[in-house]
Amino acid sequence: MKTLTLLRHAKSSWDDPVARDFDRPLNAKGRRAAAMIGRHLKAEGFAFDHVLASPAIRVIETLDEVWSGYGRTLEPVWNRALYLASAASLLDLVQGLPDDADHVLMVGHNPGLEDLVLDLTLDGELRERVEDKYPTATVAQMTLPVERWAEARAHHATLVAFIRPRDLDPTLGPDAP
Repeated sequence: MKTLTLLRHAKSSWDDPVARDFDRPLNAKGRRAAAMIGRHLKAEGFAFDHVLASPAIRVIETLDEVWSGYGRTLEPVWNRALYLASAASLLDLVQGLPDDADHVLMVGHNPGLEDLVLDLTLDGELRERVEDKYPTATVAQMTLPVERWAEARAHHATLVAFIRPRDLDPTLGPDAP
């Protein structure tokens, strides 16, 4: 059994005048949400033995805040292929994960992460929440009944958690400042 946890980067700042989307930083609300998600991951006993992340600035800053809340820093494998990747590209990355990693955290962007969850999982209440929206700084955790990551395939995973920042603190919802 393998466990794949997907984390969408936290809310970024559109007010910051950067030349490239890749360089866009987090805003204050995004920083708060990422730290809260980190605290929640720690409180719920989430443990990771491999981290794969996009090197975009907003992902780097998201992980910095998550680790501050989590109380421990895990060094990610930075992979540019995660930046704005499609679900098919993300599945290729999942299938190439090292088999000695049992619980992987993948940090990246939408719509790829949302589409990957929808492609991998079976129908259910949590999946319907993903279909509705996969907000920034949201965690989706799936279990895959495989021994090797290369065996991951569509509609074979079970979505076991879908945690949005607003579920933990309503002030982090879409209508809050």
